[in-house]
Amino acid sequence: MSVLLFALLYEVLFDRITMLTWIAMGAFVIEGLILIANGWKCPLTTFAEELGSIHGQVTDIFLPKWFAERVFQIFGSLFALALLVLAFRLLT
Repeated sequence: MSVLLFALLYEVLFDRITMLTWIAMGAFVIEGLILIANGWKCPLTTFAEELGSIHGQVTDIFLPKWFAERVFQIFGSLFALALLVLAFRLLT
C-alpha cells in the first residue's frame, strides 16, 4: 500500500493520470471500507496478537516508534493530498 500511495502521489503531482491512478484509488477505497467495517482496526491486528504481539501492532518492527504510532495520520494526510490534487487535475 505504501508503494501504491507514492505512485498515486507521483501520478497526480506530475499530471500523469493513468490506469495505475485508478487502481491505487480503488485499493485505498477497499482498504478504507475494510477498516470501517472492522471498527477502524486492521483485521491483521487480531492475527498478530494471536502470534504473540502484545498490542497487535507490527509496524514498530521496521519503523521508528514515532512514525509507527502515527502511520495512519501520515498516510491518511498524504492520501487526502493526493485526492485534492487529483480533483484539481480532473476539474481543470
